[in-house]
Amino acid sequence: MLSRLLKEHQAKQNERKDLQEKRRREAIAAATCLTEALVDHLNVGVAQAYVNQRKLDHEVKTLQVQASQFSKQTAQWISMVEGFNQALKEIGDVENWARSIEMDMRTIATALEYVHKGQLQSAST
Repeated sequence: MLSRLLKEHQAKQNERKDLQEKRRREAIAAATCLTEALVDHLNVGVAQAYVNQRKLDHEVKTLQVQASQFSKQTAQWISMVEGFNQALKEIGDVENWARSIEMDMRTIATALEYVHKGQLQSAST
């Protein structure tokens, strides 16, 4: 009887061991599946971040080229405006010069008229 109880106990223990080993393998398989799923999910996110980073790098390069072109164009515009301002100043200088010459000519004309009138009056007398 004791030996039968011992055998039953050992059999139940073996069954529990087998069941525990089966559950351990299932838990390992489930943990492996979960880990793979998490890694796959993270890899998708990382891959998307990498693609986005490459797009951003391309956009930055494009923006740098456009900014450089804009800077060159702006420098050309500034040069043109400065040239235009200089031309306007020169026109103003020419206008002042013309006024000065006109005033001088009027003074000379007035002086000539005065001299001419003075000669006519001397000749009449």
